[in-house]
Amino acid sequence: MRSSDIRSTFLDFFRKRDHRVVPSSPLIPSDPTLLLTNAGMNQFKPYFLGETTPEHSRLMSVQKCARTSDIENVGRTTRHSTFFEMLGNFSFGDYFKAEAISWAWDLFVRHYNLDPERIWVTVYLDDDEAERLWRRVGVPSERIQRLGMEDNYWSMGVPGPCGPSSELHYDRGPSFGREGGPAVDGERYQELWNLVFMQNLRGEGSGKGGYPILGELPARNIDTGLGLDRLAAILQDVDTVCETDLLAPTFRLVQEMAGRPYPGRDGSDDSTSIRIVAEHSRSIAFLIADGVLPSRDGRGYVLRRLMRRAIRHARRLGVDDLVLPALTTSVIDNLGETWPELTQQSGLIRQVVTAEEESFERTLRQGSQILESAIGRATSTIPGRTAFELHDTYGFPIDLTIDAARSAGLTVDENEFAELLEEQRRQAQQAARGRKGDAVARQDTYRQLIAEHGLSTFVGYSATTAETKILSLIGPNGRVRSASQGEEIELILTRTPFYAESGGQVGDTGTLQTSSATLHVLDTQLGLDGLHVHTVRILDGEVRPGDEAEATVNADRRSATARSHSATHVLHAMLRRLLGDHAAQRGSRVEPGRLRFDFAHFSPVDTAPVQTLVNDYLLDDPDVRVWEASRAEAEAAGAFALFGEKYGDDVRIVDIGDASRELCGGTHVGHGSQAGPVHIVGEQSIGTGLRRIDALTGADALRHYDHQRDLLRELAALLHVSPDQAPARLRQRLETLAETQRALETMHRAELDAHAERLASLAESLPGGWLVAQIVPDLTSADLRTVATTILTRRGPRGIVVLGTESSGKAALVAATGPGVQARDLLTSAAREVGGGAGGKGPIANAGGRHPENLPAAIRTAAADARALLATGILS
Repeated sequence: MRSSDIRSTFLDFFRKRDHRVVPSSPLIPSDPTLLLTNAGMNQFKPYFLGETTPEHSRLMSVQKCARTSDIENVGRTTRHSTFFEMLGNFSFGDYFKAEAISWAWDLFVRHYNLDPERIWVTVYLDDDEAERLWRRVGVPSERIQRLGMEDNYWSMGVPGPCGPSSELHYDRGPSFGREGGPAVDGERYQELWNLVFMQNLRGEGSGKGGYPILGELPARNIDTGLGLDRLAAILQDVDTVCETDLLAPTFRLVQEMAGRPYPGRDGSDDSTSIRIVAEHSRSIAFLIADGVLPSRDGRGYVLRRLMRRAIRHARRLGVDDLVLPALTTSVIDNLGETWPELTQQSGLIRQVVTAEEESFERTLRQGSQILESAIGRATSTIPGRTAFELHDTYGFPIDLTIDAARSAGLTVDENEFAELLEEQRRQAQQAARGRKGDAVARQDTYRQLIAEHGLSTFVGYSATTAETKILSLIGPNGRVRSASQGEEIELILTRTPFYAESGGQVGDTGTLQTSSATLHVLDTQLGLDGLHVHTVRILDGEVRPGDEAEATVNADRRSATARSHSATHVLHAMLRRLLGDHAAQRGSRVEPGRLRFDFAHFSPVDTAPVQTLVNDYLLDDPDVRVWEASRAEAEAAGAFALFGEKYGDDVRIVDIGDASRELCGGTHVGHGSQAGPVHIVGEQSIGTGLRRIDALTGADALRHYDHQRDLLRELAALLHVSPDQAPARLRQRLETLAETQRALETMHRAELDAHAERLASLAESLPGGWLVAQIVPDLTSADLRTVATTILTRRGPRGIVVLGTESSGKAALVAATGPGVQARDLLTSAAREVGGGAGGKGPIANAGGRHPENLPAAIRTAAADARALLATGILS
């Protein structure tokens, strides 16, 4: 059965059981506690927690997932992947264990035609009900095993929904491992489908079982996840997920590029590397398509790690040319019809992987040079800290360090390396836990407020003032009963005109006035979807929950922000028109009178034509139309949805003329001309394949023009010309200045040559060579170095030059000599005479100190050392 049929069979099965399909969410989750979307239930977390209510109690999805917790198993087992599609059916307070279990059995046995005698089941330790239900559908007791939290209690790995689970496994036969069921061998008895009975809330903790169960969720729910790759491997009768039709074209291409066939699952290096390269290529393509770009931390680091791991294994296979462009293209060709974002972002994917692979090649060369130096210094073992610095600073893989050391007859202190790596991970985890813990505690408070009072009512699209009531005050440690003058707190209102920061647009500011207090609204954020959280400072009086208040938005600031937001949409449209569809938004910041726009592109952009296009379009005064529709209707109408943004079933669409149509919840102007003018003040690279434009809008742009005009007038006055003549006159003055500087440099060089000629004539002939040791007044350290090397060039390499001068109240010394001598050794003792130290490598060295009055003694000391060295005949 082809993978497309596996998907459609699953969806048809649950559609007949009153489930509605929900599109996959992006791999960049909206949940701040998650790095990447790692399960089908991620997008439904608010439903499980009771924060919001789904339009239907039964849903299903085919969700893109990325997990790297088992990355080291990829290529070594038949089943592990860093990217996979998860088929899931979900119930929110509707059906529970009985239906989930009977339907899973029915789908496996009667629709996918799996052999019921090869299906094994695991249940949680004390879940007697699940075991009874499995026996009822026909699974014998000897094929039901009870396991603990590590295996059969599921959570997302962070505080949130959780519950006992029951997994369906399939026996792949003796060639895959030992007998004894899933409890004995997970490779033979392969997990296919996890049925999670989502009924509890977990707290903070590490690992799969080291966390407390805090209580029950508002309702009992079902969350299931069926791995498409694993089921396809069984239904297509292939050994590994890489050989299914989901990856087969890419898998074959790796073998072609390597010039060697796949040896089968024989445990060899070739077998492992071929699978890693193929599997990682798919993950890389999907991550980039969903907006992840390589970086040094976060999800960007996950992508970079996958790319570098794939490149390393390709090099192990003997492929020295670029591999990722061709392999990710293969992924796009194979899966682009099912996942259109791959095709839509194909240009970006190719650009990112090409640049990153070329960059990694440079990293490997640089790391190799540093490693060679470390090998040269080592006697038996390369320190673990050196290996760690190569890994951490340069991204140089530890296995390459070990291989190179072994070739040189050395070892690497792997224990020290492991300790340093673990310490780094521990510190990162502690920092992450701290951030997550604060976020979770704050979100718990917001959830309680939603449960008590419901969501905020936002009236800010049509008004900038509102009569309202204060529902709650929130301090640093939770809810408070009152706050008074000078305090800064958060508060929740029953209805609010304040826009909460989202979609790149900053939150509104303004004032709140009660009968007893005046409050300055400093910022407005979304605590949870639909809950507006206002950060306020109490200017006078005291405020309590229940107080009536008049809320007033800073209208001028809101208008300036709306101009910037509308200008951002038009800028996005014009960039895509000029550069191509790949130049899609990757981030934005919309502020009063200013915008920042990040987009995908690989080379500097000439902003002049972009600015002209934007302003010409706005001057035509296009209508700005805001309308609402279902997500499907909006996408069918061509509305542009931004990856990483979270949209509901019903969405708000903003049209600006016929050039821009985007899903957007922000505030906008009524007509295009109200957004201008737009003045671009900067364009720069902010990462691989990522550019940023900064621009001013409206009055801020005009003030910038005025400032530039004033600067031009001031410059013209200094040059005694009119403003339109100022550039030409300034260019003329600069050319004259450059010519004068060149003439001065020529004269200075001639002066230094004269010094060198005079000093060379004073050379002392000695057994073994010649020596010049002199103090030269009124020269800089750089000049002294030039004179010394010039003397050496004129006299020949069988000599030594030692010169000293006083520069900026300090002593400076230079030594230059022929090959085979470390000039620094000649200055070590002399440097102590002037109260300093010597530095340098090879035939030229410098020294300096705080006591220039001791220069004569220092020169005598250096000369004595030089004579002793020449007497050895080292330069003869």
